[in-house]
Amino acid sequence: MWKSISEENLYWKPDDGAMSCFQMVRHVLESENIYHQIILHRGALGDYESPLTGNPYTSIDDELKNAQPYREKFLKMIHGLTLKELEEVYITRKDKNQHRKLGDYLLRVAYHESVHTGQLLDYLRTLKAPRAVIWD
Repeated sequence: MWKSISEENLYWKPDDGAMSCFQMVRHVLESENIYHQIILHRGALGDYESPLTGNPYTSIDDELKNAQPYREKFLKMIHGLTLKELEEVYITRKDKNQHRKLGDYLLRVAYHESVHTGQLLDYLRTLKAPRAVIWD
């Protein structure tokens, strides 16, 4: 879906308080890496800063390329999890008042991406721009 956003629409946002299309793509890609760090440290993020922060916005292809190594590490970690870990490991984020099983926390990662997918589809609908058909 991200690759269907035209160059002329990449920086569009519905209002000053919203993310642009480009910013939202970066946010989702960064968040996946940040969630990975949170899981590795069982909730403690500390002063971790995403390696994508500060990169110039150039193209969606560059965003995907830059995030790919981090995505591969995240997916490798997920594939290595056992059912026992999904049920018995807890992610505790005191700053967010969260205490969740790892399995539940991973579902929230997918939910986060889904929310932003819906936002981007709404952006494109508002712009009357072509939208990728992503539904089964």
